Amino acid sequence: MKYLLSIVALGLLGTSCNMPDQENTMMSNYMAHNTLSDQEIADGWELLFDGESMDQWRVYNQEGIPAGWVVEDGAMVFDPEQRNDQYGLDIITKETYGDFELKLEWWLSEGGNSGIFYHVIEQEDKALYWSGPEMQILDNENHPDADQGVDGNRKAGSLYDLIPAVPQNAKPFGEWNSVKIVAKGDVIEHYQNGEMVLSFDRSTEEWKNLVAGSKFAPHSEFGTAAEGHIALQDHGDLVKFRNLKIRSL
Repeated sequence: MKYLLSIVALGLLGTSCNMPDQENTMMSNYMAHNTLSDQEIADGWELLFDGESMDQWRVYNQEGIPAGWVVEDGAMVFDPEQRNDQYGLDIITKETYGDFELKLEWWLSEGGNSGIFYHVIEQEDKALYWSGPEMQILDNENHPDADQGVDGNRKAGSLYDLIPAVPQNAKPFGEWNSVKIVAKGDVIEHYQNGEMVLSFDRSTEEWKNLVAGSKFAPHSEFGTAAEGHIALQDHGDLVKFRNLKIRSL
């Protein structure tokens, strides 16, 4: 009988030890994406995506949302298998933003590439990346861009082709990464998975010299706008976005 009671006691102990993990799993499953808390609303946050529609977005230099950009399982998705013969259909917010704090999460397929742009100016004869700086989205382990550029400045979180993200803390393809971009005056900060990975000041000689020595040099408008659109890139790879929210500073 004592032996039986010991087994029962151990069983109950094991159940009680597992309960916190089970509760945490259940709680995480019920966490709502694409919503704002009461505190976020009080702090001035606004959703850029409600999990159901892309009403706040359109194609760069065009109207509407093209084939390829879809809403699936509460995420805004670019799926190359669903597009027609058009390519390079980057999307932008209908609204423009000056000083802001932007948060979102991204998910990338194996070997994938995409990007988040800000302060984008619409120019009829130019791609959006000639005006808007880019926070790189990349599968660092499987995309050749990771080994190109200088000091890793084409890896995830980096200011594309200019400033590397340090530390480089991107999660592998198939996992969600969180980012934050803060723009206040000439100072821009990139955060990835909870850590600030770079900061730059567009008013400094260091910044001006960096741009002057880059492929962006022929485009005098690059990185100069005090206000512009937020943009997401069609780079031809499967990419997902969720929990897109912004507030003006």
